[in-house]
Amino acid sequence: MRLFVGIGIPRDVADRLAVLVAHLHALAPLRWSSLVDLHVTTKFIGEWPDDRVPDVEAALASLARAPFDIAVRGLGWFPDASAPRVFWAGVDAPELGALARDTERALVSLRVEPEARAYAPHITLARVTPSMKLDDLRAAIARLPSTDFGTFRAETFALYESRSGHHVRREFPL
Repeated sequence: MRLFVGIGIPRDVADRLAVLVAHLHALAPLRWSSLVDLHVTTKFIGEWPDDRVPDVEAALASLARAPFDIAVRGLGWFPDASAPRVFWAGVDAPELGALARDTERALVSLRVEPEARAYAPHITLARVTPSMKLDDLRAAIARLPSTDFGTFRAETFALYESRSGHHVRREFPL
């Protein structure tokens, strides 16, 4: 099974992102994310054997963090605007970086590969196919009156399983 660790996006913030996606959807044939599955990933684990999931859960349960606020604002492209592969909403919360580092440290003893790239928290809104025309989409984004989608209090993080969507296997308190 494919696993990752993350924080779910609450309904009110997801609803504001849904309004944005509804506005932009017809402007480019991107592979838009399911708005039911919106989350901020803190650690991608990848393929993992079923019988070793309790080890991951025990490692995550050992993390001690306090709840914190997450602001969802801004829009952008990975790896960059000139050759985009992912369209994202920005996430602002310094504590997310610390949670990602702690998660990485907790899982390294289980031989989960550490990330090679610096942690860049975001919410994936869509995936871009190469050579897709994005001019109309970019123009619409530039005309948006605001890219502030709200702030919420993160009180839990979760171990997710990817299978026809993302499913929470277990939540952990912050």
